[in-house]
Amino acid sequence: MTLKKRSILGAAALGASALAGAASAQDCGVVTVAEMNWPSAELMANVDRIVLEAGYGCSVEMVPGATETTFASMNEKAQPDVAPELWSNAVLTQLTAAEAEGRLYTLNDGPITGLGEGWWVTETFRADHPDLDTVEKLLEHPELFPYAEDETKGAFMGCPAGWGCQLVNANLFRAFGMEDKGWVLVDPGSAAGLDGAIAKASERGEPWFGYYWNPTSLIGKYNLQMLPFEVEFAGRDNWDNCIALAEQDCADPQPSAWTKSEVRTVVTANFMETGGVAADYFAKRSFPGDVMNAMLVYMTDNQASGEDAAYHFLETYPEVWADWVSPEVAEKVTSEL
Repeated sequence: MTLKKRSILGAAALGASALAGAASAQDCGVVTVAEMNWPSAELMANVDRIVLEAGYGCSVEMVPGATETTFASMNEKAQPDVAPELWSNAVLTQLTAAEAEGRLYTLNDGPITGLGEGWWVTETFRADHPDLDTVEKLLEHPELFPYAEDETKGAFMGCPAGWGCQLVNANLFRAFGMEDKGWVLVDPGSAAGLDGAIAKASERGEPWFGYYWNPTSLIGKYNLQMLPFEVEFAGRDNWDNCIALAEQDCADPQPSAWTKSEVRTVVTANFMETGGVAADYFAKRSFPGDVMNAMLVYMTDNQASGEDAAYHFLETYPEVWADWVSPEVAEKVTSEL
């Protein structure tokens, strides 16, 4: 479907909503939705817009945003109404306070499943070494990941300088005694360097071990495999007051699993009072991780915008989104695709 046709259909949907969907519009009205500045959030916000407008007769306004700026605006100004994909770890203390004081609400604590940060290996390596199925087991075999500059050492690839995860990986490297085990912590130099190393290893069937996160197009394209830690998460004090800090501020990091990544759909108190059917939709809407990764691959390969990707998702995965809405709403949405 072309953008021009979609624009025409969108206008038609709004007109039809004003007439045929008056009752549902009374329950929904105008909804402001944050369109965050990364692909999965752009996709999610546009799916929300299409479903709410076509299915419920809402009038949706998209508001550009990012995690901290959107949260601050919602917390201080009660706008926008909805943050579809808020990575809450970044604002957890403030969000907890806002919820306790009744300014903000979490409507959905799982808008994407299977997400998280951690340590990954290539699909080929995981298939070739099924016995090395945890981080701790793999750490005993640095010889399987020869470092290009010294093949007697194993290469573990961390994050580029300046990323928060650079500190975390460096401190976990120390916590697990990886240098003594024969490992070298490799700086990829940049985001492109990190992605390029993964792509090269995956396409050549070579071993690679390092940090990445999900959902991303790279995980979807190369089916990277995250290794679980045998050790449990060692507590917030160890993580927040040591692991996540610069090395000079973390004298004794303790081994730990990666902290749980949390994404939530967060709304304002005003929206909880006026959102009606839209609130019900947001509470049910959840993207399976493998589907989200497939969509991110689609967006990358086709240079698709969030709007184009949203239409593609709705056309391609009706078995996913139809469970979020009633059969009547699903029929209205389908009629607009």
